Amino acid sequence: MTTSLHNRRVLSFVGDIYEDLELWYPKLRLIEAGAEFVTAGEKAGETYAGKNGYPCVSDIRIDDANPENFDAILLPGGFMPDRLRRRDDVKELIRHFDKTGKCVAAICHGGWLAISAGVYRGVKVTGSLGIKDDLENAGAIWVDAPVVVDKHHVSSRKPDDLPWFAAAMIDVIAKQ
Repeated sequence: MTTSLHNRRVLSFVGDIYEDLELWYPKLRLIEAGAEFVTAGEKAGETYAGKNGYPCVSDIRIDDANPENFDAILLPGGFMPDRLRRRDDVKELIRHFDKTGKCVAAICHGGWLAISAGVYRGVKVTGSLGIKDDLENAGAIWVDAPVVVDKHHVSSRKPDDLPWFAAAMIDVIAKQ
């Protein structure tokens, strides 16, 4: 039986060159579990192309995302995080989720967003081998594993880890 996430809301960032699977697989799994899934982009109603060309339309603008209205945040990878991590409002949103103990879930290069928000110091995480040094330099404790859960932080390395990543997100959100 699937864990129920009815009345739970998950926010995800979306932008050009996001990693298609790292957004869509968790989105579909979370919806299947009963959660509402909202994508925030630089513009509402904008279509963003993934690394592999799969489109995603943003539901709201990042500027309009109120973290009080959400139970978790998803930080998908791709090249998108490198651009979005420069935005103060993006970093502030992530900090709010961290400070309030809500699920902060990052996969692959999505960890760049958490690094720039300054929420990984002393947190056990995993991520793309390509950002291992960045994670460690930010004070994270890097582990080579398909999924790592440290309190309200969920992290994975790459698309191959998505089954474990999505299951861990659902579990962490359900226990909040």
